[in-house]
Amino acid sequence: MPSKENNGLVNDSIQSRLKNNSWISESTVHRLSQYFRTLEHLREIGTKTVSSEMLAKHNGVTAAQVRKDLSCFGAFGRRGLGYNVHDLRMNIKRIMGLDRTWIVALAGVGNIGRALIDYDQFRMQGFKINIAFDRDPAKIGKIVHGVAIRDEANLERDVRDEKIDIAVIAVPSFAAQNVVDKCVSGGVKAILNFAPVNLKVPDGVFIRNENMAIEIEALSFALTNPNLVRSS
Repeated sequence: MPSKENNGLVNDSIQSRLKNNSWISESTVHRLSQYFRTLEHLREIGTKTVSSEMLAKHNGVTAAQVRKDLSCFGAFGRRGLGYNVHDLRMNIKRIMGLDRTWIVALAGVGNIGRALIDYDQFRMQGFKINIAFDRDPAKIGKIVHGVAIRDEANLERDVRDEKIDIAVIAVPSFAAQNVVDKCVSGGVKAILNFAPVNLKVPDGVFIRNENMAIEIEALSFALTNPNLVRSS
């Protein structure tokens, strides 16, 4: 039986690695993303191998947690020798679906929308904003950072024609549910929501909410009650 840190590559079918794990928790996925960024940094500074302990130290978890997270997807590294930085990075990249390009549509070209279009890291990580939508006639037809702004009225048709993988919602809260409904009707299966409102989607559609007000309120709570919150 292979040890927890034996050599191994991710199978073509990730599902075959999950015999005893029906679901992967959101916290595990979040940590995988953190590990990936740590490995990116280590690769950039020329580090060839990394131990569970080093990955743990960089990410504020235990070495046992690192090994447990990685074991959900297979066996990596060698006991006593650690992980090959390049190989582990490529494996996590594949697990996270970052080894391909995802086609993204942006709804709402206000301040947040413009910032997302200008964010080069989006594209470098494989998320390509192909089209953007807005209801403002003054914006429709313009090109922003190579992205054409289209009429929001045609959103459902256009996301279907462009085979959009992910829709980013950056419209006012009162318009968000209608926009999401159009995206779903157009075949979009993943949504990143920046509108400060909880949106309803049918089963089979994944949604992530990025509410900056909630995050800054959490910081306010921490500053007000420093003895009740563990700092990182």
